[in-house]
Amino acid sequence: MDIEKANAEATERMMEARPVLIGLGKAREVVPGMRDNLLLHAGPPISWARASGPMRGAITGALLFEGRVKDEAEARALVESGDIQLEPCHHHDAVGPMAGLISPSMSVYILENQTHGNKSFSNLNEGYGKVLRYGAYSEEVLSRLRWMEDVMAPVLADAIKASGGIDIRALLAEALHMGDEGHNRNKAGSLLFTKILAPLVAQVAPSGSVAAEVLRSMGDNALSVLNPVMAACKAMVDAAHGVEGSTIVSVMARNGTDFGIRVSGLGDRWFTAPVAVPDGLYFPGFTAEDASGDIGDSTITETAGIGGFAMASAPAIVTFVSGKPQDAIDATLEMYEICYTEHRFFTIPPLDFRGTPTGIDVRKVVEKGITPRVNTGIAHKNAGVGQVGAGLVRPPMAMFEQALLAFAEEYGV
Repeated sequence: MDIEKANAEATERMMEARPVLIGLGKAREVVPGMRDNLLLHAGPPISWARASGPMRGAITGALLFEGRVKDEAEARALVESGDIQLEPCHHHDAVGPMAGLISPSMSVYILENQTHGNKSFSNLNEGYGKVLRYGAYSEEVLSRLRWMEDVMAPVLADAIKASGGIDIRALLAEALHMGDEGHNRNKAGSLLFTKILAPLVAQVAPSGSVAAEVLRSMGDNALSVLNPVMAACKAMVDAAHGVEGSTIVSVMARNGTDFGIRVSGLGDRWFTAPVAVPDGLYFPGFTAEDASGDIGDSTITETAGIGGFAMASAPAIVTFVSGKPQDAIDATLEMYEICYTEHRFFTIPPLDFRGTPTGIDVRKVVEKGITPRVNTGIAHKNAGVGQVGAGLVRPPMAMFEQALLAFAEEYGV
């Protein structure tokens, strides 16, 4: 068995994947395996009993949105009865930020990797603060979700169809040259996304006022492109998954309780360990005492070679997650030590256009004692509150050690 050859193949497939946004559709109609009694969530598998506050809040909000319950007590009873099932987004070719909830009636972006043919999915982004993905479920949150579903989604669906497809890999490559890192800082990417869609929205919207509403929402949300970017990264890493003999990480994801990884050459097994609480900056009135454990599928960005791995492209990110501009450069330089290669298409101007660190190698993580760098939002530990800050976090080393031991047993090395 040639591990180097396997890792070269996995990372080559990851880099050559070209995810294109081709549509928007109802989750129950387009997400593989979606059904009316199923909710998809971020991270590895989780039960209600072990779920964090923001995960329980998001589950409650999704069931309220679907009209299945009236409060958190009913949500809990419904999930614990088995009438509503919980499964990871990753088990259905999908990803969702923070709690990651995707319910049957929600619209999702549809991306197709035009190099290898696989598809991926993600929901729409609500913006910052008191939103479902951070565990909030007040009437204000639900009203926003209904507007997004009833007004925004049909317009975006028609606009994306009229576009003929939006190459998210190309958009990301440009955004990295404009000060983004693709995870917590997406200001440039969201503006590029809005620029592409704006004339099409104006063309397909039922009225000028609706077009203005949709464009205002997109323009006001510096994270509007995050979900298509996450789905693009999912398509990239899925193309790299399943390469026999590869030690490349193909999933990193958190559910607020457990952090989990998958490895290309080890099938669909999860390796998990307890999440940490991020270090970061808090909104006025909140402190680290209010923080939930790390949560979300958005670490798919780091898995694909951007996010915390591309911080050198985005020195201004430190104003949101704490630190100094040199810290952003140092973060990227450190990540080269645990990655197999440098990205062919994602390059970093401050590092003389060096490719971003790509392909986390579990062998190097364990050997060097360096875990990946992750940029993240911070949710309140209690259901119903929402976002309280943003910061940086490291995955637990134990997962990588488990994976490396499993690899040795699997392949006899």
